[in-house]
Amino acid sequence: MSSLALYRGIYTEERFQQGYGAPPAPQGSLAEMLKGKLAQGCRCSRAAALHLLRRRLPIASWLPRYQPRKWLLGDVVAGLTVGIVHIPQGMAFALLTSVAPVYGLYTSFFPALLYMLFGTGHHVSTGTFAVVSLMTGSVVERLVPVSQPSNGTAAPEEAASLEGQRIAVAAAMAFLMGLLMIVMFTLHLGFLSTYLSEPVIKAFTSGAALHVVVSQLQSLLGLPVPRPDGCFAIFKTLASVVEALPLTNVAELLISGLCLAVLVPIKEINNRYRNRMRVPIPGEIIMVLLATGLCFASSLNTHYNVQIVGHLPAGFPQPQLPALHLLPQVLGDTVALAFVAYAISVSLAMIYAEKHHYAIDPNQELLAHGLSNLVSSLFTCFPNSATLATTNILESAGGHTQPCWWTLCEPFHCLRQMFLQFQDLPDLWRISHIDFVSSDSTCKWAKV
Repeated sequence: MSSLALYRGIYTEERFQQGYGAPPAPQGSLAEMLKGKLAQGCRCSRAAALHLLRRRLPIASWLPRYQPRKWLLGDVVAGLTVGIVHIPQGMAFALLTSVAPVYGLYTSFFPALLYMLFGTGHHVSTGTFAVVSLMTGSVVERLVPVSQPSNGTAAPEEAASLEGQRIAVAAAMAFLMGLLMIVMFTLHLGFLSTYLSEPVIKAFTSGAALHVVVSQLQSLLGLPVPRPDGCFAIFKTLASVVEALPLTNVAELLISGLCLAVLVPIKEINNRYRNRMRVPIPGEIIMVLLATGLCFASSLNTHYNVQIVGHLPAGFPQPQLPALHLLPQVLGDTVALAFVAYAISVSLAMIYAEKHHYAIDPNQELLAHGLSNLVSSLFTCFPNSATLATTNILESAGGHTQPCWWTLCEPFHCLRQMFLQFQDLPDLWRISHIDFVSSDSTCKWAKV
C-alpha cells in the first residue's frame, strides 16, 4: 500500500496578485466603458443568432440530431404510455386542486408541449403533480369555500358559478407563478440550483414521493375523507385514513389491488430484462385499458358505488386572460409554490441528466417552466411542474426525448425508485455526517 499526500499553500488575494499579477485596470471613464460594452453587445451575426436560438430554444439543437432508428420506437412507446397515464393522473390531481377533472386534462397537455420546446431535460415529463396540486387546492378552498345549500342540493347555476370562481383562482396562481419564474430567469437565479447537493435532491424527491402516495390513499380505498391543510397535513391525512378504514369501498380496494398486482411484476420484468428487450412491456397502457373496459362493462358506478369521472366536454377552451384582480390575494402562497415547483422540477431534471450523462441549464429551466405556467394559464390551467410518476414512466419505458405529443395506482409502483433512495442513508452516514443530516432533514421537510 502506498499513499500520496498533496500540500498547497493558502493564497490571499494580495499574495495571488503578487505571484501571478493583478487583473488589468479598466481604461477610460465609466461612461466610456459602458459605451464600449453596449457597442460590443449590440454586434450581431448569423452565428451569434443561431447560438442564441439554440440556447433559448433547445429543441432546435437536439431535433436535427435525432436518431430515428435508435430512438423512435422507444419514444413512441414511452410517449403513448405517458400520454395515456396523464389522462387519469391529470383528472385525479385536478380533484386535489379542487377544480373539475377536465382542467387536469388541459394542464396535462399545454405545459408538456411548451416544455418540449424550451426545456433542457430530455426525460422530464411536465403536467399535474400532487404536491403542487395540494398547495394550490388549499388556496382555492380558502378563497372559494363550498357553501352548503339549505335543501342539501346545489342548483346547476350555483355549481357552475362556484366552479368558475375556483378555476379562476387556480389559473391566476399559474399566471403569477409563471411570471415569477420568468423574472427569476431574467435575474439569472438559476444558479441557486448549485446549492442542491445530491443528498438533498434525493431526499427531496423521496419525501415528495411519499407525500404523493399518502395523498392518494383515500382515493385508492374509496374513503370519504376531507382533505386537511396546514402544517403536518400528511400526518393528519394518515390519521383520517386509519380512522375511516371501516368505510372502505371493497370494490375500489379490489380494483386498486388488481392494478398493483399487474403493474409491479411488469415493472420488475422490464428492469431485469431491459437489455434483452427492444421495447419494455407497456404495463401502464394495458392497465388503463383493462380498468376502463372493466368499469364500463360492469357498471361499477351504479352497482358498487365506484366513483367515475362522467361526461367531459370536448375540444379546447378559448384562451382568455386570468383574473388579474386575484393576484394580490394569492401572491404569498404563489411565491412559496414557485420555489417548491422549481425545486422539484430541477431536482428531477438533474437526477436523469446525471443518469444518462448529459447536462441541463438550470436557468433555462426557469424560462421553460415559467412559460409553461404563464401560457397555459391562458387556457384555464392550474399550476404545473415536472411530475415524478410520468417522468419515471417515460425513462423506464425507453424514452430518449420528450415525446409529449403522444400524450390512481400509478404513483405506487412508478415512484418505487424514489423510495429506494432511502437505502443511500447508511452510506451517507459512513461518508459524511453532514450530508446524512441534510438529506434526512430535507426528506422530512418535503414530507411535511
